[in-house]
Amino acid sequence: MTRQEIEETVKNFLVEELELNGDNIKPEARLKEDIGIDSLDFVDIVVIVEKQFGVKIKPEELTDVKLFSQFCDYLERKIAEK
Repeated sequence: MTRQEIEETVKNFLVEELELNGDNIKPEARLKEDIGIDSLDFVDIVVIVEKQFGVKIKPEELTDVKLFSQFCDYLERKIAEK
C-alpha cells in the first residue's frame, strides 16, 4: 500500500465513519485542534484502522503523534512491519 493510499483511506474513514470535515484533513493538520478528533473518536479510529489495515495499534506509541501526517507515518511503518 502506498503512502497516498494510506492517506486517502484514513481521510475517507474520518469523513464517512466519524463525519469529520474532509476540508480540514491535510498533512499539516493537527488531529485535535484542526480536524476535531477527540478521545472517543480516537477509540473508533483504532478499531477502524486495525480492521482496515490489519495492524495492531498501541496507544502508547501514539503519544507524540499530533499531526495527520505523523499518524500516516505511523501507519506506514506499522504496515511495513507486517
